Amino acid sequence: MTDTSQHDPLRITFFGDSICVGQGVSIYNGWVTRVAGCLERIAESHNREIVVTNASVNGNTTRQALERMPYDVQSHGVDILIVQFGMNDCNYWQTDRGLPRVSPAGFAANLAEIIDRGRAFGAKRIFLHNNHPTTRDRDPFPGTSKTYEDSNREYNAIVRRVGAEAPRDVVFIDIETSFKDIAGGDSEKLASLLLADGLHLSRKGHDIYFDVVADKIERCAAEALEAAV
Repeated sequence: MTDTSQHDPLRITFFGDSICVGQGVSIYNGWVTRVAGCLERIAESHNREIVVTNASVNGNTTRQALERMPYDVQSHGVDILIVQFGMNDCNYWQTDRGLPRVSPAGFAANLAEIIDRGRAFGAKRIFLHNNHPTTRDRDPFPGTSKTYEDSNREYNAIVRRVGAEAPRDVVFIDIETSFKDIAGGDSEKLASLLLADGLHLSRKGHDIYFDVVADKIERCAAEALEAAV
């Protein structure tokens, strides 16, 4: 899968927003930190080094992510890249007069460029996630009839489409469907997976992310280390 030398560290970068940062929970309960711990154990079992970087920033849109990608990803190089954006792109600010922070077309193009740039700087496997559902489904955005959750679903569908159209080195993980399978139509159960803001993940929500993505990323890392021997 990768041409990484057995003497080089395997470079794994999480590139996202507050969902990857783990806003609102203790750092050791965040899904990214827990996945990093599993990767460390894989590194030890293979007598190799894995360098895990969480290059995620609270509040970031894909537009902002592209601006910082040259330093946060490109300058370090990357073998496996995990990409998760959308919850800020789909938001509407009152000052934008009924326009989203990033348009649907712009969001799709930005994701495609993030993938292209990751690949150009070494990524042999790119994981692309959409986002979990929220409980922000009542109050419409200023100047629109659309709620936050309406917009979140629209942008999740865009991520799904970008993943379907991407080459085989891009692995799409459908976080939205995984949450719906667990919560069903139970709004109280969904709320238990989120913080009081109805958007960010509770510890239980982080548990679901970990359960959905950890094994896939771990297998990919193990395959890359074994291929380099």
